[in-house]
Amino acid sequence: MATLTITTPSDREVRVTRVFDAPRPMVFDCWTVPELLKGWLHGPDGWRLEICEIDLKVGGAARYVWRHRDGQAMGMSATYREIVRPSLIVATELFDEDWTGGETLG
Repeated sequence: MATLTITTPSDREVRVTRVFDAPRPMVFDCWTVPELLKGWLHGPDGWRLEICEIDLKVGGAARYVWRHRDGQAMGMSATYREIVRPSLIVATELFDEDWTGGETLG
């Protein structure tokens, strides 16, 4: 199991750090290659990542749509703000039916 640390360096920043027993390029690819991301980013029981589109460049976009086995869908869009392969991905994220009150930085 990977070690997970979540900190809040400021009132507008959440930092998630996870350590995996795998090469950094492999972990980076698991976050940025649609076929790999669809293999693990499922969500709660009954949900599957159905649509995963990634334009991996600063200013590029990502689109994710999860579907529940009952047919319900949940979508999210992201815009990449900073990319340092293989160590850093900064993106803003916004769910289609947003409950956060605005764009979030992920």
